[in-house]
Amino acid sequence: MKPTSVTVGVPVTDLAAARQWYERVFELPAPDLEPVPGVAEYVVCGAWLQLMEVERGGGPWVFRLEVPDVAAEHERLTALGLTLGEIVEVEGLIDFFEFADPDGNQLSLYTDKTKP
Repeated sequence: MKPTSVTVGVPVTDLAAARQWYERVFELPAPDLEPVPGVAEYVVCGAWLQLMEVERGGGPWVFRLEVPDVAAEHERLTALGLTLGEIVEVEGLIDFFEFADPDGNQLSLYTDKTKP
């Protein structure tokens, strides 16, 4: 197997509300692709984030994104009124925090402390 791209499918109960939330939180423009009704796709860090409208949202997966400054993002998202977990430091490796979208889907932002 030689995968050439990654798509993370996120089940949401209200696509319009989810689009607004994800676009605001991740500072995204309009979707890069809307292949069929009920689906909106964005390119995020070279991967595809696919929002899929379903009757019941939420899932056991976590969408994790590396950011240059996890503390700055924690502050920015707190200012947007999001409920966030505390920043957790894994000594010498990463700092991260977790949060959920309105459907209970888990997200996490982290900074890799091993990079210069």
